[in-house]
Amino acid sequence: MKSYMAKPSTIERKWFVVDAEGKTLGRLAAEVAKVLRGKNKPTFTPHMDTGDFVVVVNADKVRLTGNKLVQKTYFRHSGYVGGTTFTLAKDMLEKRPERMLELAIRGMLPKNRLGRAMAKKLKVYRGSEHPHAAQMPEKLELNIR
Repeated sequence: MKSYMAKPSTIERKWFVVDAEGKTLGRLAAEVAKVLRGKNKPTFTPHMDTGDFVVVVNADKVRLTGNKLVQKTYFRHSGYVGGTTFTLAKDMLEKRPERMLELAIRGMLPKNRLGRAMAKKLKVYRGSEHPHAAQMPEKLELNIR
């Protein structure tokens, strides 16, 4: 029996909408990363991008458990001496919640060209409105808290 390998011409991509309201950040990120990689499909091939497009709405209503809101920090460096910046999760959730969700999901994708291509299929929005109605995205139900 031969192993199945997806070809670029046979890959079908769908659009999904995920509502992040009340969902835990890490659990949501893991499920969205799985759909972006294509691991929810029987045609999954590790070296190909077989995943779907995912639109995440209500990113500002995502939950963090425990003390992560005041203890978790996000690190950035400008490239200059002394250019480190640490941002608390509480501040990130207020100012740029979509960035917080993108970082969590991107951290669960492969760290190579393939992972960067998968990350381009992710669209995150702060509120409940998104400009992708023309793609007719389906609602993706996730069994997470």
